Amino acid sequence: MEKRVVITGLGVVSPIGTGVAEFWKAALAGTSGISAVPPFDTLPMEAYRSRVVGRVRDFEPAAHLDATQAERLDRYAQFGLVAAREAIDDAALKMDREVPHRVGVIVGAGMGAMTMAERELTRLYLELKPNRVAPGFIPAITMNALGGLIAIAHGAKGPNYTISTACSSSAHAIGQAMSSIRAGQTDAMIVVGADASITPLVLAGFGTLRALSQRYNDEPERASRPFDRGRDGFVLGEGAGALILESLPHAKKRRAKIYAEVAGYAATSEAYNMVIPQEDGVEMATTMAMALRDARTAPAQVDYVNAHATSTVRGDEVEIRGIRRLLKARANKVLISATKSSIGHTLSAAGCIGAIATTMAIQSDLIHPTINYEDPDPECRLPGIAAKPQERRIKVALVNAFGFGSNNSSLVLKRYD
Repeated sequence: MEKRVVITGLGVVSPIGTGVAEFWKAALAGTSGISAVPPFDTLPMEAYRSRVVGRVRDFEPAAHLDATQAERLDRYAQFGLVAAREAIDDAALKMDREVPHRVGVIVGAGMGAMTMAERELTRLYLELKPNRVAPGFIPAITMNALGGLIAIAHGAKGPNYTISTACSSSAHAIGQAMSSIRAGQTDAMIVVGADASITPLVLAGFGTLRALSQRYNDEPERASRPFDRGRDGFVLGEGAGALILESLPHAKKRRAKIYAEVAGYAATSEAYNMVIPQEDGVEMATTMAMALRDARTAPAQVDYVNAHATSTVRGDEVEIRGIRRLLKARANKVLISATKSSIGHTLSAAGCIGAIATTMAIQSDLIHPTINYEDPDPECRLPGIAAKPQERRIKVALVNAFGFGSNNSSLVLKRYD
């Protein structure tokens, strides 16, 4: 019989706060973490189409990590290590009391060490000194670097994987961790999604793709506006989210506090387009339906959806079509919110951060607002979307994360009683 899987620890680094308590307080208050792009050395910022980002501010690596180690790490790895440690401490997971080969790590990383990669590449071509490339460059930019760092830091000797499916990476990481525990391969999994890609090249690349908001360069806090008629693209964000997943028997045995249950997961490919979703929402609806079937739960039981909702014109419309197609009349009763309205699109960290926001909603009976939802787009309008906090006892929630490359993922979280 498959083991039930529960969440026992949370950790976050985000544009609206480092630490779950600070993050959740700011999310409920409708705080915006969106600001102007910091200058990129000598690059002319006026040449960038989009000049707003969801940046983690006031983050001092040395305040959280060994100073020498922090200097050698890419920013995304710094975020991931800090979030993982908070989640492990929150779960009171003591590795000296665990069988180390029964505790694994799964990381969702879509871009990896972009900050370090751009810096070293620029230096190489400017200075023309190949022997001056940082000695730790190669191990730092391998996509599995963060997973290795977390395992080494905490002595987790179980399965160690990195999943890279763009914006759905860390949602898939949660789903695969659940599968590992269900199958009896592990007792606990450390799941992390991290990204720090606010770099000259990445911002320019998303800009030429015309995926980013350009209309609100002079009003950064208004730029991320999922489901609003005035949305014109997503805001590039950064951050990390971490969750500790355990089998229910293991969590009970060590008397861990239990936040929620991870009850279902689905992964699909639309096999349609590398960037845009299929317009009718069928594939998104199919993914959510599969996750609910995995959780042995009917669509009519869903109380809340933490939407992928990046604030792109087409993406938001298609997701709402998928929700309507799946939930039918229930779509007018569920509550829906977009975490990205406050923090921007944190790419591979988005699934974990969305799952954390959903877990806190289950715990608190409060749904954070979708900020900047001022003029509802008729194509996206549903009664459960609101620009203010909403109160409801949530028993079943969906967490959506959809990525470039036609990757769809959906998670089902349930209240644990």
